[in-house]
Amino acid sequence: MAEIPAPPASSALNANLTGAAFMMASMAGFATNDALMKGFAADFGLFPSVFWRGVIALCVLAALAHRQGAFRWRPARRDRGLLVLRAGAEALTTIAFLSALLNLPLATATAIVQSTPLVVTLAAALFLGERGGWRRYLAAALGFFGVLLIVQPSAEGISVHMVLALAAVFGITLRDLATRAMSGGAPTVFIALVAMAAITMLGLAGSLAEGPPPLPDLRTALGLTAAAAALIVGFVAGIRAVRIGAFGFIAPFRYSIMIWALILGLAFFGERPDALTLLGSAIVVGTGLFTFARERAVARRSP
Repeated sequence: MAEIPAPPASSALNANLTGAAFMMASMAGFATNDALMKGFAADFGLFPSVFWRGVIALCVLAALAHRQGAFRWRPARRDRGLLVLRAGAEALTTIAFLSALLNLPLATATAIVQSTPLVVTLAAALFLGERGGWRRYLAAALGFFGVLLIVQPSAEGISVHMVLALAAVFGITLRDLATRAMSGGAPTVFIALVAMAAITMLGLAGSLAEGPPPLPDLRTALGLTAAAAALIVGFVAGIRAVRIGAFGFIAPFRYSIMIWALILGLAFFGERPDALTLLGSAIVVGTGLFTFARERAVARRSP
């Protein structure tokens, strides 16, 4: 039986470059959403902003799910439990991160969350049985040191807003572990829709604690619509990136969000991170890139 020829190297390279471009677009979308939410939620309120942004995003995601036939998927019991777990982690992570974001510089909050790949790598080794090595754990330790430089704990400890940003890291880790454990047939847009529904319901519950969610004025409505659009771009472009390019190639481009966070933070909020924050961010990004490169090398040697 004749062997099937491998795809040309140029085609694989083009697919990877396209995937990298989608990944950078995804990170730009997420950073823009964060900046818009930081700007509008401060005056309009965190929970009402999360609720109305969610309503807008849900309409778009529901239309996409219907178009792709995602509503025809019937999850097994295990997937249903993982969907609930993932959606809950996503909702709590959103509230924790945005609460921190309203009180921290955009680049600082973003840099803390960039330690997530290191935490996910360790969690996968501890809970999913993925093999580790001294290089992996050394990178995680150095990344933790970078986070400490960003957080800069004092004799009184660290601020509650820093703690919320760190809580978001562990929430994202739980979300990603639940996602990895789901069956491969789960439609991505359906997963995103369930998560957005949980986020929106949490925003509604938080708003109802003080009465019915207030209606946004025209300026706020336009800002939240732009945030919802940016968030959807982040979701969709990220999905496209993973489906087009090789994960080991495109994953490091996730760190392009730091560039956007620095630019948007300076342009719209006049934020200038201090030297320790920049050094800690560089260490976190550097150890994350090393981890991606190391995992890629290990995967190549595995049968």
